[in-house]
Amino acid sequence: MGTPNDRAPLAERVERLLSTGGPLPVVAAGDPVLRRASVPFDGQLGPALLARFVEALRVTMHAAPGVGLAAPQVGVGLRIAVIEDPAPVTEEVAVVRGRVRQPFRVLVNPAYEPVGPARAAFFEGCLSVPGYQAVVARHAEVRLTGQDECGRAVDEVFGGWPARIVQHETDHLDGTLYLDRAQPRSLSSHQAVAERWAQPTPEEAARALGFDLP
Repeated sequence: MGTPNDRAPLAERVERLLSTGGPLPVVAAGDPVLRRASVPFDGQLGPALLARFVEALRVTMHAAPGVGLAAPQVGVGLRIAVIEDPAPVTEEVAVVRGRVRQPFRVLVNPAYEPVGPARAAFFEGCLSVPGYQAVVARHAEVRLTGQDECGRAVDEVFGGWPARIVQHETDHLDGTLYLDRAQPRSLSSHQAVAERWAQPTPEEAARALGFDLP
């Protein structure tokens, strides 16, 4: 745990970041903050500042739009992320991908571990890697532990698309981008995905682009 003097610079930086109001700038791949493990949150931001920061993350996630956002993506190396997914997809896609609505949630100091050996592969994108998507094979089910913004313990099993979201955002806090886990040959522009690979699964893309699925 840091001393008050250790914490002051971070709190001041967050205050400056929030001073402009509105959505925050999203950091793009190539910035070192996305490649460093985030510092565990242990009160570096007081309750009022934490609440303002969490709200700014929510506003920025909605504006992007995205279904998750980690603190490093706005330049803050704290182990905090937010998720929310209205799941605006067809019933077929929802069933195949296990995509269900997720309410807004704050993840503080999250960590995950797989539940069982099953893996699922789908196209995935990232606000910090704009314009592209790639197929990532992830654990189909994970156990997430950590806290919420009020310090209450979180110990929950996620499956389907929610499991993908919490893995993606927690990876950000470890300095890992989704591209590190992706099939390189699957890398596609958003336009290519929309025009060619909008099927519920990436099987056609795998055949055409020459990569393996689990």
